[in-house]
Amino acid sequence: MLGTCRRQMSAGAGRCVDLQEHIDLARRLSQMRVDTLVNTAGPFQGQNYAVARAAIDAGCHYIDLADGRQFVAGIDCLDAMAKQRGVTVVSGASSVPGLSSAVVDRYLPQFQQLRSIHTGISSGGRAPGLATVKGVFGYLGKPFRRFEGGAWVSIYGWLDLRQHRFPNPVGSRWLGSCDIPDLELFPGRYPTATSVTFHAGFAGNLGHLAVWSLAGFVKAGFLPSASSLAAPLHRLGQWIEPLVSDQGGMFVKLEGIGHEGEQKSLTWHVLAAQNHGAQIPCGASIALSQKLASGQSLPHGAMPCMGLLTVDEYLAPLKGLDIWEVAP
Repeated sequence: MLGTCRRQMSAGAGRCVDLQEHIDLARRLSQMRVDTLVNTAGPFQGQNYAVARAAIDAGCHYIDLADGRQFVAGIDCLDAMAKQRGVTVVSGASSVPGLSSAVVDRYLPQFQQLRSIHTGISSGGRAPGLATVKGVFGYLGKPFRRFEGGAWVSIYGWLDLRQHRFPNPVGSRWLGSCDIPDLELFPGRYPTATSVTFHAGFAGNLGHLAVWSLAGFVKAGFLPSASSLAAPLHRLGQWIEPLVSDQGGMFVKLEGIGHEGEQKSLTWHVLAAQNHGAQIPCGASIALSQKLASGQSLPHGAMPCMGLLTVDEYLAPLKGLDIWEVAP
């Protein structure tokens, strides 16, 4: 966890707080005079809101990079508490739903009726953190719901294999279905959309197909869960990192009816090289922290990270990295 302090924020500094050392977190945050706490201690799947509650008790703002579906979607249970203390609590300040919703909001005015939202991410060669891998492997081959064709249907984690062609130099990548907050939040935020999907994949086709195969074994009942394999496969990913492409990307594809009654489709991309794609999830927390530190008003209360940042605001902290936007 990173807490940014009032007296240090102007210098761009912060402090790390280890929960193992500070059981009484609210008291510790008050002693440190923390203004904004950024929680990066995943995986968030299955976590409770103890850290967010401690931040509210201490009277400091709270931001997390959670990608756990229920964790992000349920953060509004703290809304009344946060409003009473006059603080802002934001969950999911990451690529999803922070950046994905900003992209949809940017292009939504071009549609008379938005009918589908398809999002996907393909990583570069650098292995994600162990917490991320554990979160992913927790639902590998397990069922979850997504809104498709106007109805809630069951889909299985990392199955539903498909390819997406990213602009050069990333190229074509294999992707599998993933469970993320957007699947829960977008049908309510964009009520005309009858399909909301998300897929993700790896830079190396062999690695992705291996995970896809494991998901099939779990679904078929040959493995009860893939969670125990997260740590060894994470180490394997680190070993083979130099052999895999350092390029990755994210896309958001929107389909619907344009203002002249025509069928309309557009696809937005952000691409990265030199393994800098791993930094993209950080954009929202930096941008939101900067807003709070500079005195810009953000709504008090607890909410998922939607409608708080534009695409340009999200990407601004990432300038200087090998990351670029490909707009339709």
